[in-house]
Amino acid sequence: MPANDVRKKYVAQRIYRGSQAIFGERQHLREVLRSVASARLPAARKQSELRKLRILIQARTEELDGISPGWDRKYRKALDENTPSGVLTRLAAALSESDFLLARALSAHPNASEELLARLALHSYAAVRENVARHPHTPPEVLRRLAEDSREPLWFLVACNPSTPQDLLERVRARMRAGVEIP
Repeated sequence: MPANDVRKKYVAQRIYRGSQAIFGERQHLREVLRSVASARLPAARKQSELRKLRILIQARTEELDGISPGWDRKYRKALDENTPSGVLTRLAAALSESDFLLARALSAHPNASEELLARLALHSYAAVRENVARHPHTPPEVLRRLAEDSREPLWFLVACNPSTPQDLLERVRARMRAGVEIP
């Protein structure tokens, strides 16, 4: 490798690969698989490419299961609007720190309990906290904390939440009109 080859600096870096990235890669590979399956190619080449794509898809599935065993089953439950809040809470109890996609699904679920939303309000991923700020089951004390967090502009989402207490709603609306921080 030449001395000025930029690839060298990336070899030593550990690249973060959370569930969102891995899931997205797998979905893309599945689309490519469908495309190749319907393409007019010589039979031997087609079978070879299909085999390689299935191996890549399986590798992504194993990566997801490495984040959380049975990841696909858990994700399907988190997306199913009939999943009860107790099951959602159990899924969150075993939530891996790098499983942002499952955390996002749980934080947006219509049956998410106040307890679950309070826990997810502390999640490291901003999109999860955003879902909590707009969720109608988020407890008022959690909405207050999210609206007053100066590190993030979640107050706007809290202002749009139908469960925001009236006093807080008035404060965030005044903030919206004035364009200033809540004291």
